[in-house]
Amino acid sequence: MRHPMAEQRMRSPMSLRRRMVLWLLVFSSVVSLLVFAIGTNVHEHAEHAAWRSLLRSELAAIEEHSARDPDYRWQDSDTLRLYRLDDASGVPASLRGLHDGLHDNVVVGDRLSVVMVRPSERMGRLALVLDIEDFHELESFAERSALLGSLVLIVVTGLAAWLGVGRIVRPLAALAADIGQLRPGAPRQRIEVPRGASSELYVIAGALNDYLERNAHFVERERAFITSASHELRTPMAVIAGATELALEQPGLPPRAGQQMRRVLHTLQGVEQLFQLLLVLARDPARLAAMSEKIELDSLLAAIVDDHRHLLGDKQLAIEYGQVSPCTIVAPPGVVGAAIGNLLRNAIENSDSGVVTVSLSPAGVATIEDPGHGMGPEEISAIHARLARQSPGGAADGIGLELIARLCEHLGWKLHISSRQPQGTRAVLDLGGAPAG
Repeated sequence: MRHPMAEQRMRSPMSLRRRMVLWLLVFSSVVSLLVFAIGTNVHEHAEHAAWRSLLRSELAAIEEHSARDPDYRWQDSDTLRLYRLDDASGVPASLRGLHDGLHDNVVVGDRLSVVMVRPSERMGRLALVLDIEDFHELESFAERSALLGSLVLIVVTGLAAWLGVGRIVRPLAALAADIGQLRPGAPRQRIEVPRGASSELYVIAGALNDYLERNAHFVERERAFITSASHELRTPMAVIAGATELALEQPGLPPRAGQQMRRVLHTLQGVEQLFQLLLVLARDPARLAAMSEKIELDSLLAAIVDDHRHLLGDKQLAIEYGQVSPCTIVAPPGVVGAAIGNLLRNAIENSDSGVVTVSLSPAGVATIEDPGHGMGPEEISAIHARLARQSPGGAADGIGLELIARLCEHLGWKLHISSRQPQGTRAVLDLGGAPAG
């Protein structure tokens, strides 16, 4: 059972190779853009400086010739043309109204031109026009070539980065795959460093191998402790069971005392089943499936309810059945009894008065609703987060939510806890993951 936010966090992130290639592509694109922008700006300034210098020198030469020779007449060429702005006749409309100085990208006679306007003492206001149409086409071709070169550079950089980064991160990917194949509780697990790995990967692998070795020793010590505890606890439990059976055989035993002794014996049998369940979960969870058998879940539910009625005590509380449908599943009886019993005990202990309702659907869904104090959305979210993490703690007593979560994980069950209106809690244990064949 996973929280939606946990599902969102567990989505596969982008790989390191893709991240590095993406950032290299972004970097090369930004660098190419900056180089192109700076080059264009420098080119524009240099071009203006060249046009200004050329046209100024030409106008100075014209004025010098005019000063030496009053009969001097300028002869237009294919690229240079001179206009007297004081004489409006013959002056193109695009030149009229231009102020003194250099003017770029002026269209004169359908040709792109650069114009220098300058006043002259002898000749009045002059406009020297330089045809740059051919130069502009060459400039546009150079810009397109530069853009194409930048695009090719980005593509080549991306391909080279993809291949190069792939060689760099391949050992890391192999190490990550080996780590992903580690299984809890498996003995003699080690991480092998692939060939061509960097020194940092050797450090990481060494630290992981050291942790795996220490964890293996810890697991062995835990299993040895569980075995020892199992032996030490079974002896007093057997003594209590024998003494209880012997007491029940005594003649003249008062009926009330006999009833209590039988309850002790029945409870002891349940503790033995629960203790066996805990041992299986701690040592070999895969054996849970081997403990399964066909269960009439409706009959077992009634027995569980009868076993927990004594917890009502002096409370103004009652246990009633909702809709209980016949249902047969294949599961470990002790596990089913411990899980449902824990939820029922929790409902009773957290309620003061009212009715605890127990229901069972034909699909094997057991529902326990209590009139207790209820839980807020934050508490519900915290419980589901603990179930998703399988961490200890929670509102339930007895074997606890942590153990129920582990049972759900191994047996395909689902547990959902929600608040009731106006108050109370609803616990839904879906045992449908283990239906009878």
